[in-house]
Amino acid sequence: MTIMTGTYEHKIDDKGRLSIPPKLLEQLGEVFYVTVTTEQCLAVYSTERWEQILERLSEVPLSKQKKLRPLFANAAVYNDTKGRILLPQHLRDTAKLEKEVTVVGAGTRVEIWDTAQWARQNAIETEAESLEAAMEEIGL
Repeated sequence: MTIMTGTYEHKIDDKGRLSIPPKLLEQLGEVFYVTVTTEQCLAVYSTERWEQILERLSEVPLSKQKKLRPLFANAAVYNDTKGRILLPQHLRDTAKLEKEVTVVGAGTRVEIWDTAQWARQNAIETEAESLEAAMEEIGL
C-alpha cells in the first residue's frame, strides 16, 4: 500500500476545478474517489483503498452498513490522469471549500481542506501534547 504524504496549497477555479498534486495523483492512480468525512474536509481514496473499505463494510451487518450511507451517496468517482478534477458543489459546500485549499497526504488517503481551516486544525494537532497523546493512543 502506498503512503501519501505532504502538504500542498492550491486554488479551486471559478468552475469548481482543483488540481491534484502530481505526486499524490501518481499514488492515487487513474481511478480514485472523493467523498465526505467526519471532519470539515474531503477524503480522496485510491481504488485499492476504496475496495478495502468496501470489503470491510461487507463483513458488517446491514444495520451498521447504513450508517456509512453518506460516504457512498456523496462520493464522486474520477478517472483522470491530468490531475484536474471538478469538485461537485455539494462536496465543496460540505467541506466549506471556496477558493484557497490545502491538499494533504494523510497516510492511506488524501484530504482536501479549506486552507484557513487546515491551518487551525494543523496547529492543534501538531502541539506536542496532542501529537504525543495520538501516538500513545495507537501504540507508537
